[in-house]
Amino acid sequence: MELTYPNVKNALFALAQPDRAVLVARFFKAAPGQYGEGDKFLGLSMPQQHKVVKLYRHLPINETEQLVRDPYHECRMVGLLIWVTQNRKAGATLQEAILERYLANRQYINNWDLVDVTCPHILGRYVARGDRSILYDLANEENLWTQRMAIISTLALIRLGQFGDTFALAELLLPHKHDLIHKAIGWMLREVGKRNPDALEEFLHDHVGQMPRTALRYAIERFEPSRRRYYLEL
Repeated sequence: MELTYPNVKNALFALAQPDRAVLVARFFKAAPGQYGEGDKFLGLSMPQQHKVVKLYRHLPINETEQLVRDPYHECRMVGLLIWVTQNRKAGATLQEAILERYLANRQYINNWDLVDVTCPHILGRYVARGDRSILYDLANEENLWTQRMAIISTLALIRLGQFGDTFALAELLLPHKHDLIHKAIGWMLREVGKRNPDALEEFLHDHVGQMPRTALRYAIERFEPSRRRYYLEL
């Protein structure tokens, strides 16, 4: 089996489900004027995509980059997941190369699923080793997906018990107008609350008045009913 971009794409096309692709396109808001406008789908399930990833997990980085740039959503997902898989066991040189290509191709990481299942494992793993400035650079870009990438990448830090950057980025992005950023903020705050409820409540005490309703609902989802009511009524 030759490890090439065309072979991976052919393997994915062989699994295509056109009827399901129509439903998937609706789910990922690919209609004109929606956030996923113009995206193309093959209709593959995630288990199907993971099977292809397993088969081609040793795909060279330049071939994987072509997948990440493909017009079909599932091709991009499989390419990104190959990088995630390689990054888990990579040495420093390969990790840096994957991160460089990941960021250089971020214009193709253009829907919430592509961001969410990859950035904590690639960008998050990198920032967990030290320099966090790239998160703030991404958060200040005028792009919905790179802004979501910034906050979701902090999941890697949250898992290490480090919450400062999650709070700082959440505060920076609170004025954002898009619901997908509100959901991302709320989700990361909820993850903090799982590990340190007091830290979450301190943040809520200071910012509840500025929080979009969706972000607040996500953040307090695990609270006791009476405590949820308290925050929702503030």
